[in-house]
Amino acid sequence: MCGLAGVILGEKPRTGRELKRLAGIFTRLLVASEARGPHAAGAAWMNTDGEYGLFKQPMPASRFVKRPEYGQMLAGVDDRVTVLMGHARWRTCGDERNNANNHPVLAGDVIGTHNGTILNADDLFRRLRYRREAEVDTEILCRIVNGATRSGELDVSYLRQRLALCRGQMAAVFASRRMPGTALILKGDKPLKFRCHTQRQVVLYATDGTYLDEALAGERGWMEMIVPPMTLLVFQRPGVCPPFAGDFSFTPQARVREPQETEQ
Repeated sequence: MCGLAGVILGEKPRTGRELKRLAGIFTRLLVASEARGPHAAGAAWMNTDGEYGLFKQPMPASRFVKRPEYGQMLAGVDDRVTVLMGHARWRTCGDERNNANNHPVLAGDVIGTHNGTILNADDLFRRLRYRREAEVDTEILCRIVNGATRSGELDVSYLRQRLALCRGQMAAVFASRRMPGTALILKGDKPLKFRCHTQRQVVLYATDGTYLDEALAGERGWMEMIVPPMTLLVFQRPGVCPPFAGDFSFTPQARVREPQETEQ
């Protein structure tokens, strides 16, 4: 059980005030997500030039956002940024004291966050001969996306083929330096909720819809975007609403002695 939270931005000139407001919404979403994972927290952004900022630590999100490094990371967010992704981690595979196991995970040219567990990750690393740098199972998803973006475009066929080999649970968000104007989301069997503002060209997401409602209290113009399970979403600039939507498959399977999380 982990918490995902983030902001996806379309191409639009934004004032410093608007960016500050969106950063504040993101921070509130990340802190709220601590209820789903107190062992570590992290955040990252990627812009259209392939530049990125990344900061993560083995501590609860409420402490994490008070660190000066978090503010420094957010200071890099400007109107070139495609996605700002956050994660509150509940430890499953990989000790959080090894920061490489915490999210966002950097693997090759891909940065990703994931809620769930890929139960056959060890087997897939051997079978597919991917490089491995951490213990966390999420790295296998980042390596798959890294392979699917090798040409600078998303190879959906490759992505679907490799994802079909996975067994476990997932909702995940990725950005690749090879296609930095794109944010990729895999909504599998884990909950993930969305709010879209077409005029502002912004999409917000969080594992729990109540976090979105609380973070947007008093805001106007936000609409719920309904996304069914087992959906692949590709958000591309200049316009992020609506995204490309397709399907994908893998083998949903709960961990032993862990109740299956139902869609909320």
